[in-house]
Amino acid sequence: MPRSTLLLARSDVRALLDLDECIAAVEEAFRLHAQGRTLPPGVLGVPSVDGGFHIKAAGLRLEPGRFAVKCNGNFFHNTARHDMPNIQGLILLCDADNGYPLAVIDSIEITILRTGAATAVAAKYLSRPDSRVVTIAGCGNQGRVQLRALRRVRGIEKVHAWDTDLQRARDFAEEVCRDSGLAAAATPDLSAAVRASDICVTCTPSRQAILGPDDISPGLFLAAVGADSHDKQELDPAILRRGKVVADILDQCAEIGELHHALTAGVMTRQDVHAELADIVSGRRPGRRAPDETFVFDSTGTALQDVAAADALYRRALEAGAGTPLDFQG
Repeated sequence: MPRSTLLLARSDVRALLDLDECIAAVEEAFRLHAQGRTLPPGVLGVPSVDGGFHIKAAGLRLEPGRFAVKCNGNFFHNTARHDMPNIQGLILLCDADNGYPLAVIDSIEITILRTGAATAVAAKYLSRPDSRVVTIAGCGNQGRVQLRALRRVRGIEKVHAWDTDLQRARDFAEEVCRDSGLAAAATPDLSAAVRASDICVTCTPSRQAILGPDDISPGLFLAAVGADSHDKQELDPAILRRGKVVADILDQCAEIGELHHALTAGVMTRQDVHAELADIVSGRRPGRRAPDETFVFDSTGTALQDVAAADALYRRALEAGAGTPLDFQG
């Protein structure tokens, strides 16, 4: 039984948790979910002025069990107005067998990493194995980790970078060329870029569709990462109707994801969804079987990813003697 709770700052997370470990942990969390070895994931959204809060919780039936709850504030004017992160918060990791608070963790790095990790897991099963060209729509921190994660599972050679701020896309492309040697260029034409791509990731705070059905070519793997609340949307519902939809968590996507908009528009039912990601990872449902299949991964972000990443981090922190001990019960 631990005697104290670890405080793990953003710098601790950055030093201890790498992307490969996070991808492996997230894939295992979805596999456990398919096996019924998780505590039911839940989500709560609380709107505020110019933003809002997301509270997400879930657990893994490990030995010992783990439970995590994350509270993130999403305020997308922060960087411009206050020189603060747009998304910030905390994760509380607990022993799921007795409730003991094991760690309090800054959520920024974990949120970035686990979101990219989920896309990598989905792309491993749903994108064409020979995928080489990717479009990243949204060139912030999440766009960066999405590209890094995709390169772990596919031999990416060319990158189209798009952002509402074209200079931001140019900076992103220059950074990719410099740091990775990939062929990368900014584009003002998102539609043309996606039609020329094998994979597309949308990771923007958009509240209206930035892609329509005519932008999608057969065989595309499209990961929609931005929609994680009722009012956020990146895809025209017709894209989901025409493709095979894989949800990270079906109930959650039906409430706050791209699926929510397709259901509201009446172009899909929940029964039209091909699978949850857990079904794909576990083999209960098929992944890609033909080159011309078009897949849409509705990635709303589940606390299953958070608890998996937080547990991996906590174990590494114990091994390294990292973090600041806190005593809440003294």
